[in-house]
Amino acid sequence: MPTPHPTPVPDALLCSGLAADLAAGGYTTEGLRRLWGAAADGAIGRGHALPARRLLAGDDSPAAVIARLFGLGDVVEGADAAFPSIGVDGLVALRLVQRDGDSVQPLALVRPQAFVDDDGAGEWWIASDLDEAALGGPLPEDHVLGVGGASLTLAGLQLTMPARRALDLGSGCGIQALRARRQASEMVATDVSERALAYTRFNALLNGVDGIETRRGDMFEPVRGELFDRIVSNPPFVITPRAAGVPEYEYRDAGRIADGIVAEFVGTVGVHLEPGGTAQLLGNWETREGVAGLDRVRAWVEASPVPLDAWVVEREDLDPIAYAELWIRDGGTVPGMARFDELLGAWLDDFASRGVSSIGFGYILVRRPLAGSPTLARYERVMQPVAEGGLGAHVSAALAAHDRAELLDDEGLAASILVVAPDVTEARHHLPGAEDPSVIELRQGGGFARVLDVDPALAALVGACDGDLAVGPLLDAIAELLETDAAALRADLLPRVRELLFTGFLAFAD
Repeated sequence: MPTPHPTPVPDALLCSGLAADLAAGGYTTEGLRRLWGAAADGAIGRGHALPARRLLAGDDSPAAVIARLFGLGDVVEGADAAFPSIGVDGLVALRLVQRDGDSVQPLALVRPQAFVDDDGAGEWWIASDLDEAALGGPLPEDHVLGVGGASLTLAGLQLTMPARRALDLGSGCGIQALRARRQASEMVATDVSERALAYTRFNALLNGVDGIETRRGDMFEPVRGELFDRIVSNPPFVITPRAAGVPEYEYRDAGRIADGIVAEFVGTVGVHLEPGGTAQLLGNWETREGVAGLDRVRAWVEASPVPLDAWVVEREDLDPIAYAELWIRDGGTVPGMARFDELLGAWLDDFASRGVSSIGFGYILVRRPLAGSPTLARYERVMQPVAEGGLGAHVSAALAAHDRAELLDDEGLAASILVVAPDVTEARHHLPGAEDPSVIELRQGGGFARVLDVDPALAALVGACDGDLAVGPLLDAIAELLETDAAALRADLLPRVRELLFTGFLAFAD
């Protein structure tokens, strides 16, 4: 590969031609799945391209040539026929490939990425640097990452309500900016890497998305003094030892100590949010000296100079060894290499210096209240598998339900008419021969796929919420049926009804 590896040229005319060629070649996520099959497609998702390479061997169709060149990062022969609009010369001008006789060598990957949001289904092509599989070794430190699991998670989490002005902090290849632009009238994307910003501009042009302004700089420095009503960030949150010889990958390492990048974001973001504005980010946080990671995040939020609502969800919790192994492999160094043990030792020494026992990963949502004090402070662990691609609508609905319920006292909530969410089911477990169930569960098919143990009274209330009667009369009827005090039942169940509204088991009927 050339050194240094080139930066793509965001040329509008050539990007338009490339988009036409990719579309004509059927270069979509579904097209690739048909081309090399579901099993090989799954292997690629796990980082193994060999099955796809074997299936495409000898196939000179435009679709196969594009897939080998830009999907797998392989050298191809006779590529001009696959790019009738711009030809290989156009790809060279975009700095996506270099030509050696009839052979064409990729300098970047360009992969399709399907998505679904409230506006419907769509497809993007996302260009990024060659990955470790295509390079055959460790990544360069200024590597611009493509769409990975974390990218897809945050894209799926993005709120679905319209926004006037949005910021993507740490844009990388630009996937979050593209997603946010679908809801935002104005879009600013920032990054410390000029190469990353070039990819953001390139991908915007390739997908015909306008209105994304790029600015270079660290954290909030490029937008000092400016306000936004939507901020998203997949920051370089990976905890990296500040030790000689440890690579400092720009796409994942912000140069801070430990989890300082997330603490800095949380402590700074409030001054850049409009009243009512919301920020969403992914991050890691350490459990240190017995202080849980979620409690440390809570302290960061509470120390913000601008009071903030907060909803923090911890999705994973790794021990220091597993965490270090994960990110050493991510850089292209694998067990068996002498370098692997050297890097592992540096990570473990770093964690030991702070008394770190585990590292959490999850989602942080903070919001500047429209007025008054914060009303939402939710810090939770949600470890079960979820369909993360559709969480944005769920998170948006949860915030709306919280805000509406917050305006209601208990009498107002009792006067509300509610309905059970369509994805909620009930399961009852009986001991052999027992007439009454020993466990009643409410199960959520969407959202965070929560499973709640409930008592007969709450199960009866949920089952009766069909949009007909208000909560109060239903509670009175249940109290009479169970021969219990109605006032006591209300005091017990109304706070739990608020929880069911937030978590999406129940919804307001109107």
